Formats: sequence, C-alpha cells, structure tokens
Amino acid sequence: MFRNVAELVKLAQLDRVKIAEIMIRQEIEISGLSRDEIISKMDFNLTVMEEAVERGLKGVQSRTGLTGGDAVLLQNYINSGKSLSGTLLLDAVSKAVATNEVNAAMGTVCATPTAGSAGVVPGTLFAVKNQLNPTRYEMIEFLFTAAAFGFVVANNASISGAAGGCQAEVGSAAGMAAAAIVEMAGGTPQQSAEAMAITLKNMLGLVCDPVAGLVEVPCVKRNAMGASNALTAADMALAGITSRIPCDEVISAMYEIGQSMPAALRETAEGGLAATPTGRKLEAEIFGTPKPRLVDYLVTN
Repeated sequence: MFRNVAELVKLAQLDRVKIAEIMIRQEIEISGLSRDEIISKMDFNLTVMEEAVERGLKGVQSRTGLTGGDAVLLQNYINSGKSLSGTLLLDAVSKAVATNEVNAAMGTVCATPTAGSAGVVPGTLFAVKNQLNPTRYEMIEFLFTAAAFGFVVANNASISGAAGGCQAEVGSAAGMAAAAIVEMAGGTPQQSAEAMAITLKNMLGLVCDPVAGLVEVPCVKRNAMGASNALTAADMALAGITSRIPCDEVISAMYEIGQSMPAALRETAEGGLAATPTGRKLEAEIFGTPKPRLVDYLVTN
C-alpha cells in the first residue's frame, strides 16, 4: 500500500516495475478482485474514453448552446497545416475538448478524476498513441499510472472543485496525465513524479467559476489548457528537469490553497468568470432569471 507519491515511487523502484503495476496490485488488495477483473474494468473505462473522443470529434452541441464544435474546429486547423503549436499538442487539445464537449452534451465520459476534468487524460492518451504506438495493454497501464497519482491527490488533498477549486480538478487531471505520459514514453517512476509536480505547480490557484453553474464555460477550454500543460511538463521531466519542490509538498500546497480559497471561487458560480456581466447575461438567457447569489443576500441583509 502507498499513501503518497514518495512511497509510490519507492515501491516501483524497489520492485523494478512500472507505477501502473503498483496501482494494479493495490487495486487487487483493496477490492478483492482478481487481476483479470481489475484489468477488464480499466479496459472498459478505456473504451468509454475512446468512444467519447470519437463522438466529440464528429461534433456535438450542448443543450444550452454554450459549448460544442470546438474540437472539430481544432482538427480542421491541424489539417490546414498552419498550426503553430505542433500536431501532437493540438491533437491532444482537440481530443480533450472533444471529451468535455460530450460531457456538456450529456454524453457518457469516464471521470478522470471528475467529469468536469474528464478530457485531459484521454485527450493526451489518444494523442501520444499516434506517436508512441502502444499496445492496448500499455494504454490500460497509462490509465493505472494516472489513477495512482489521482489516488494520492484524492487522499491527501482534493479532486473536488467545490472543495479546492479547478486546481483540484483540471490541475489534478493534468498532473495525472503528465505522469502517465512519462511512463508510456519510457521515463522512470521518479520522472513521472517530477512531471506531476511540474504540472500541478503551474495550475495552483486555478479557481472554479462555471458560468451559470454549468460544467461548460470555462471548463471545456480549461481541459484544453490542462492537456497542453501535461504534455509540456512530461517533456520537461523526460529531458531531466526536476521540480525543486517535491511532488507531495506540491500536493499539500494545493490543498492549503484550496482551503483558503473563497467560496465564491469554488464551484458556486458566485465569482470569477461566472460573475462577469456576460456571465450573468448568459445565465439569465439559460434560466430566465439569474440565480440568487450569496453576495446579494449578504448585501441586502
């Protein structure tokens, strides 16, 4: 059993196995299921992710009209040959967006670690797939590696926007993806930890401010940025760059920041982008009248 990233890395190093293998063993111990059953469950999750990406890339639209179609625009832009960021990065971005557009359109996604941040892990996975050519089992291992780091965050900080802001959702998802990318690319367990730390450090303080309280704006585009962050951090770690602040301390800092974050910036739609004039206008268009706000109640009482 591991409780933090340091223990996770040490176990992988001592047994000379991937982080994915440590997570599989832990799942077997915790659940009582067989190895084949554990692998089968994750294979099902992989299929759900694959289907969500494919559906999103064909074009979907949310019922509110706030989101939809951006994944298609990105793929068209990639195919134009005019992109500046590079095909791999933009492919990951488009697939992250595709997944979250499916979520916004009430489709089926796999929470990684939440529905609102469900685009980052599959977005990066199905993008690097085209370059690294993994087997199906190696893709399943990617998800177990991501899950191992998500497990640590969930048990030592938070993966809830309501508890810790978007840093806890998209930030955690991006860190999970970065760690898994590193392992799939042949990096060491310690390099996976460095990638997680570098990613999360650069998303600390990210607030959760969904317009109209819906998981659409800015959530979909934040998944895009999370995928970009994950790929960049993975490359940095693979290049030998390390985080001066250990991964577990970064996770602890994220927790402390989330605890000190005002309630208006933790999924309540009372602050940030949700409270802008346009945000309130969109809210009124969707629901007829703006929702009562805590700040209004405090001012009038």
